[in-house]
Amino acid sequence: VRRWAVGLAGGARRRRTRCRRCQACKRTECGECHFCKDMKKFGGPGRMKQSCLLRQCTAPVLPHTAVCFACGEAGKEDTVDSEEEKFSLSLMECTICNEIIHPSCLKMGKAEGIINDEIPNCWECPKCHKEGKTSKVRVPPPPPGVLQSADQRSHHREKLERFKRMCLLERRPESSSSSSSSSESDSESDSDDSLRGEQAGGGSSPSSSSPAPPPPVAYGNSSGGRAERERSRSDPPAVPSPPRPVQMERHLVRPPPACPEPSCLPLDSGSAHIMTRDVWLRVFTHLSQRELCVCMRVCRTWSRWCCDKRLWTQIDLSRQRSITPPMLSGIIRRQPVSLNLGYTNISKKQLMWLINRLQGLLELNVSGCAWPAVSALCQAVCPCLKLLDLSRVEDLKDSHLRDLLAPPPDTRTAHGETRVGRFQNVTELRLAGLDLTDASSRLLVRYVPHLSRLDLSQCGNISDQTVLTLSSPVSPLRESLTHINLAGCAKVTEQCVSLLRRCSSLQTVDLRCCSLLSSEMGQLLSFPPHSSSSSSTLLKNS
Repeated sequence: VRRWAVGLAGGARRRRTRCRRCQACKRTECGECHFCKDMKKFGGPGRMKQSCLLRQCTAPVLPHTAVCFACGEAGKEDTVDSEEEKFSLSLMECTICNEIIHPSCLKMGKAEGIINDEIPNCWECPKCHKEGKTSKVRVPPPPPGVLQSADQRSHHREKLERFKRMCLLERRPESSSSSSSSSESDSESDSDDSLRGEQAGGGSSPSSSSPAPPPPVAYGNSSGGRAERERSRSDPPAVPSPPRPVQMERHLVRPPPACPEPSCLPLDSGSAHIMTRDVWLRVFTHLSQRELCVCMRVCRTWSRWCCDKRLWTQIDLSRQRSITPPMLSGIIRRQPVSLNLGYTNISKKQLMWLINRLQGLLELNVSGCAWPAVSALCQAVCPCLKLLDLSRVEDLKDSHLRDLLAPPPDTRTAHGETRVGRFQNVTELRLAGLDLTDASSRLLVRYVPHLSRLDLSQCGNISDQTVLTLSSPVSPLRESLTHINLAGCAKVTEQCVSLLRRCSSLQTVDLRCCSLLSSEMGQLLSFPPHSSSSSSTLLKNS
């Protein structure tokens, strides 16, 4: 990306982008130049991050985010009709001090500046011209006998050379950056190569008989080679960075496509592949998520197809060292049904941003995360959530569970939510390894009425009182519970078995590793369906 400083006061860095109107911008890659051979789409390492020599824009423009250094506003030339007023309200960039400013904000005459006719919105500002600032790079004067028109063109070429040299010096620290996706390199080459046309064609001065600079097609031959030789003589050689390992998160940052996805795969010959998009998606369903990330690097079409949410119904980011913004953007784009964020360092702000944008999420795993981050669920509404895993969340107490399960303080309903609780539709709740007491069972009865699977294993403070509350006649869980896990609950006694027989739908109870139970009772109990009075069956440990 061609970046260069804006202003002398350390303003934001700007970049020139493609005009997308010249002949060079409308071409496709040749596949033969050294820039094309470096691209990953042509089998290269993808380190240079440069576009094809035949696609070097001849008139790079300022980005739409550029603003005036003085007033902080964008270009306003569209609001007036006369040419002089349009110039005064348009943004102009100085090739010497790099300031982007409205000519009207300088309070100086237009005649004091030198306008570059070959690059849009480019000039030598009156301030630098008045102070006598010039670039160190100079083009030799034209030989005697050259017409005045050629002298004028040489003057423009000299300004172009200064502009090119400044861009090369600013680009050098960033030349070693690399990316993982070939589609990223392709998109970057569309918007990053704003000044490469000047770089390849600025080294040779036009002859007196030619009224215009050479066409862009000649950039891949002698002009491009001359520019490269000048660049190698004047600048220190850049040390390429070592190739980065394949990182899954780099493939989760793809922005959504701006145009509709094609229904077939275009080939280089111009024809369409015999396999349609639907057939390709069936093939992709047999690949793992890591293999899909590799396929996304093949081409832009595959990059779009591999992001189909049908291929990403489950996303597992458990035990990742960090959750980065690109990963969050990738999750939102894929809209998974099941999301595992267990044992990650996700923050409260990140989790809240995710939950508010995943309205179709059915399963959420935040086990092992810190409570300050999980507390983001206290401000979220998840009407579709069916499974919530809070196992071993750090510092989660009874009071925190109340804030999590209780409805919002507002008495009105929100998004179809009633006063029964924020997670009223959850059918499976995992609370293993938490510092909960018997008071939490009353929260479950009140706020999670449709619970069918409950995991309270390794909760040392849970006793028979919890089982009594869950199986009481007024408890809705008495009819809905099918599986309950009490393994490792040291305070549970044999009395809980008779209490659990009240639950008519109960099928399995895990009472392993309960120290107060006998060896025969401390096993995995299986209750016959629709038989609350029959005796339970012991399933021995394997």
